[in-house]
Amino acid sequence: MLEVSSWRGTLGRPFIDIHRERGERILEMVDEGWRLASAHPGVHAGAGELEITECLRDGMRAALGERATDYRYRQMIVQGGTESRSSPEVLKPDGRTDLSVLFADIREDYNEHDPHAIVECKRVAGNRAELCREYVAEGIDRFAAGKYARNHAIGFMVGYLLSGDVASAAACINARLTRKLRQSERLGPCVIAPRPWARSSRHSRAVSADAIALHHAFFGLRPAPP
Repeated sequence: MLEVSSWRGTLGRPFIDIHRERGERILEMVDEGWRLASAHPGVHAGAGELEITECLRDGMRAALGERATDYRYRQMIVQGGTESRSSPEVLKPDGRTDLSVLFADIREDYNEHDPHAIVECKRVAGNRAELCREYVAEGIDRFAAGKYARNHAIGFMVGYLLSGDVASAAACINARLTRKLRQSERLGPCVIAPRPWARSSRHSRAVSADAIALHHAFFGLRPAPP
């Protein structure tokens, strides 16, 4: 079920809620894409965030190709990083997305050419507070501020684990949120896809009365080559 509001208001574009089924599908493709991407020799703890994300994009596209006979997956389009505008009123791009997802039927039915889901990617480690700070300040907060996914009900993040595991990374991020008196935004079990690597959180937005739900995927990296 898709909810696309005809109300444009200050957003300047329809409000899109892709709901659980499509959200699950995106997380599935992130997981399958990572399975393929992680086999690339250039994907390791010493690699740059951009290079890893490019491999993830290629992996997601390949995973979609493996499901070419399924109409639900044929509707999905995975794009790489592009400059973006938080709203149509902003004439100069004020952000750069890591990955974005579009659905052909949404584009056709509602003439909505902008992304229908945003995937922000960050390196993170449970024992590195500065990376957890960046995950919040340059990831979560971009959604909360409306810089990304301003007209979306849900968004996505991928954490590349330089060290440690999912639990330690989530604990470090939650500690950061707690220090900022944002306990209600802490990461918890994923509400749309209960997987060991997935978490969910919810964040109020300054640009809208509606909170945004974020779904997080954390994947381990092999050590950098000697």
